[in-house]
Amino acid sequence: MEISERSITAILDGAPYATRITARGLETVADEPLDHGGTDIGLRPHELLLGALASCTAITVRMYALRKQWNTGAIRVTASMVRTQEGKVIDTRMQLELRTTESMSPEQRDRLLQIATACPVHRTLLNPISITASLAS
Repeated sequence: MEISERSITAILDGAPYATRITARGLETVADEPLDHGGTDIGLRPHELLLGALASCTAITVRMYALRKQWNTGAIRVTASMVRTQEGKVIDTRMQLELRTTESMSPEQRDRLLQIATACPVHRTLLNPISITASLAS
């Protein structure tokens, strides 16, 4: 059994929604756009989620291509999401579009698509996720 642990801290201490996110000494900002009361200085939380999926997909594809010594050129992954809610029922559909700037054979393209859907974030999102919350004293 492989156990992997990650931790991120989010601090909201000033502007209405601008939130500092810190991990491993690195920092980014999440926020809401102006029309939602934010200051629009960072990505929205769902955009960060899509960014995690898109970047993990690109990294996974690059790692595989390097091992195979395939020249993909730039790898571009666009992640999009449609989320509908009716009462408490939420239906979320995510779509990935993968592009390379170098020509690939049909077999290579098929294999890259298989690899793209096996990135760690993709696998995490497709498997049961348990979230607990506690209020620290």
